[in-house]
Amino acid sequence: MPAVGQDKLRKEGPKKLTGAALYVDDIPVKGAWHGVTVRSTVPHARIKDIRFLKGFPWKQAVVVTAADIPGINCVRLIEDDQPLLADAITRHVHEPVALIAHPDRSAAYESLKFVEIEYEALPAALTIEESLRKKAILRGSDNVFKQFRIKKGDAAKAMKKAWKTVDTVFRVPHQEQAYIEPQGMVSWFEKDGTLVLLGSLQCPYYIVKAMQPIFGLPEEKIRVVQAVTGGGFGGKEEYPNMIAGHAALLARKAKRPIKMIYDRHEDMAVTTKRHPAVVRHRAGIDRKGKLVALDIDVVMDAGAYLTLSPVVLSRGVLHASGPYTCADVDIRARCVATNTPPNGAYRGFGAPQTLFAAELQWENLSEASKIDSLTLRERNLVKIGSELSTGQILKESVGLKKCLEVVVKRSAYAKRRKEHALWNKKKTAPTWRGIGLAAVHHGSGFTGNGEVFLKSRASLSLTKRGRFRIEAAASEIGQGSMSTLSQIVADALGVPYEWIDLEVNDTRRVPDSGPTVASRTCMVVGGLLHAAARDLKAAILAKTKKFPKTETELQAAAKALAAKGPLRFTRRFEKNTDIEFDDKTYRGDAYGSYGYAALAVDLEVDRTTYEVSVKKVWTAQDIGKAINPKIVEGQIMGGTLQALGWALLEKPVYKNGAMINNQLTNYIIPTAMDAPAMDVVLVEEPYSRGPFGAKGVGEMPMDIPAPAVCAAIRQATGLLFPEIPVTPESIAEALRRKK
Repeated sequence: MPAVGQDKLRKEGPKKLTGAALYVDDIPVKGAWHGVTVRSTVPHARIKDIRFLKGFPWKQAVVVTAADIPGINCVRLIEDDQPLLADAITRHVHEPVALIAHPDRSAAYESLKFVEIEYEALPAALTIEESLRKKAILRGSDNVFKQFRIKKGDAAKAMKKAWKTVDTVFRVPHQEQAYIEPQGMVSWFEKDGTLVLLGSLQCPYYIVKAMQPIFGLPEEKIRVVQAVTGGGFGGKEEYPNMIAGHAALLARKAKRPIKMIYDRHEDMAVTTKRHPAVVRHRAGIDRKGKLVALDIDVVMDAGAYLTLSPVVLSRGVLHASGPYTCADVDIRARCVATNTPPNGAYRGFGAPQTLFAAELQWENLSEASKIDSLTLRERNLVKIGSELSTGQILKESVGLKKCLEVVVKRSAYAKRRKEHALWNKKKTAPTWRGIGLAAVHHGSGFTGNGEVFLKSRASLSLTKRGRFRIEAAASEIGQGSMSTLSQIVADALGVPYEWIDLEVNDTRRVPDSGPTVASRTCMVVGGLLHAAARDLKAAILAKTKKFPKTETELQAAAKALAAKGPLRFTRRFEKNTDIEFDDKTYRGDAYGSYGYAALAVDLEVDRTTYEVSVKKVWTAQDIGKAINPKIVEGQIMGGTLQALGWALLEKPVYKNGAMINNQLTNYIIPTAMDAPAMDVVLVEEPYSRGPFGAKGVGEMPMDIPAPAVCAAIRQATGLLFPEIPVTPESIAEALRRKK
C-alpha cells in the first residue's frame, strides 16, 4: 500500500509520547558548567567600564568578554554587523556584554548581581517613526538596512484614472514565537580540537558557518548536533548562532563542557521576534471592480542589527500585492534600524505583514464602491496565465479559485452575513456577530536564486543492516517533516514506510540540505530524496535484477551491495532552466510554485466586555499534494491558531527599547481552550516539480487569519481596525471615539 497520501504514524512520535525523548537540558553532560549572560540595560551607549564586584567567589567561575574572542567578533549571517559580545558600544537593551560560567547553575545566575557596567548614554531611536526621523544615525546615513522596489507599469497614472481609490495605513506588531522549549546549547572541545555543539535548533549548518570566523576553525573541525527540539517557528533559525558562540567561548576558556539554557523570561526578552511593520497601501479599482492600480510602501523594524531582515523584507514585498492581478503596481519596501533587540525569522517570514494590508484593504474598497468584498476578490483572483507584480506568469498548480469556492460554500458565507446583519440590529442581543473572509498565496522554497545559492544536498543509503537511511540536515522541530520525507522515499523506492530510517541530524553524518525554513523541506529536500531514491533503486535492480520485496531479500541485497559500507546516492539541487529571477530588478519568477489558501472566520463580540470569541474557522488550502494528510491538517490548525493569537491577543509591550511583558502571564497566547472549531479542506493542485506534486504548507496558515478576523469584526461592530491585535480595550476606545 502506498505511503504517500496516508496518515502514517510519525517516526519520532513514540519517544515523545512516552517521555523517552531527550531535549537539550535533559541530556547529562559529565563535568559541565553552566553559562549565563551579562546584558546591557540601556538601548544605546558607550561602555566605559565593566566591574566584577566583591561578594561573589569569582575564583570559582570563568568570565568571558569580547577580549577573549580568538577570531572575529561577529554573529555571521548575511552580514557581519552584529557582535557576539558588545565591545565599546551597546546598541540595544539586553545586548550580550560578558559571559560567566560556574559549576552550579543557581550560583551562575547569582553572579549576575555582582556585575556592574558603567555607560555613557548615546542618542537612541526606539520606533520606526523615530528611525525614519533620523533621531539617531544607527546605520549608514539614513538608518535603512535594506530596500527593494517592484515596479510594473505606471501606478501613479493608473491611480488617477481609477473609479474608486482608498489609502490606508496598516500596522502590525512584534510577535513572540513562544516555542515550548526555550533556547539551549551545550558545547565542548574534543581532544583533537574539534568544537562540538549540541542544541535546540533548526539550521545546523548555519551554526557551522557562524563559528568559523569566531574561532578560525575549518568546517571539518566544527560539529553541530541537533537535540530533540521543542518547536522553532523561525525563532531557532538564526538565534542559535548567538547562544552557540557564547557556549563555545566559555567552553574554550573553562576547558570543559558548558551548558547554556535560557529561562522563559530571558528567552522572551532577548531573542528575535516577528518584524513589526507599517504598510501604507493605496489601491484603485475601475467601475467593474477590477484592480487597476497599487501603490504600496512597506517599512519593517529590523532592530539593532541586520540578522535575516533583508530576506524577511524580500518575501514581504513579493507578497504585498496579494494573489490578485493588477497591471500597474509600485511597491517600495525598507527595513530600518532601531535601538531594540534584533528581529528575525518567524513563520510566514514577512508575508503575514504585507498580506494583512492587501487583504483587509478589500473591505475599504468594498465600502467605497458598494461592491461586496467577496465579489471584488473573485473578479481579481490569479489563475493559470495570470501575471504577478514581478512579471512572473503562473503556468500551473493554481488552486486559489477552488479554495475560495470551497470556503464560501462550506461556511455558508452569504447566508451567515445576512443572518448576522439581522442579529446585530437587535438592541437586546448580548453580542454582535460577524463573518470575515481572506485569501492569500505563499511562495514555496527560497526566493529567486536562493535555492541555487544554497546548493542543497541530500543522501539516501542502503546500510549493511539492510535498512534504507535518509541522510539530510532537515530538522524535525515538531512539524513532522522527517516522517513526510520517509513517506516520499518509501513510495519512490516502492517499499514499506517502516523500512525507512533517519540518520541523526549531525553535521558529521549528514550533508547540508539547507535550513529548515521557508516551506521548503517537503518540496525541495523531499525532491532531492525522491531523486536519490530513484538512483538507489536503479542501482539495486542493476545488481540484483529483482528489487527486494521482503526484509530477508533486502538484507541479502545489502550483504551483496553494502558489505564494505553503505550504498549511498546523493542529489544536489539543480536550477530549472525555465525559471529566471533578477535579484537586482526583482523581475521574473520569484518562486517555482505558490501555495494558495482561503479562510473564513465566524465570531462574536460581547457588547458589554468587548471580548472577541471566535466560533468557527473554515479554510481550504492548496498544498499540491498532502504527503501525510494528518500532518498537513495539524500544520494548518496550529498555524491558524498562532495567527489568531497575533490578531486578537498577543501584544508585546516595549519600554525604553525593552519588552517588559516577557512572561506568559501577561504576554497572552492562545491555548487549547481558545481554539475554535476548524473545518479544514486540503485542495490538491499538483506541482509538476514537487515530489508527488507537493508544495509548501508550513507558513501559509500564518498569513491568512488576521485580515479575516478584522473583516469579521468590521461586520460585527461597524469598525475597521487597520492595526492588530484587536483587543477589548481597542474596541472600547474605537466605539468611544465613534460616539
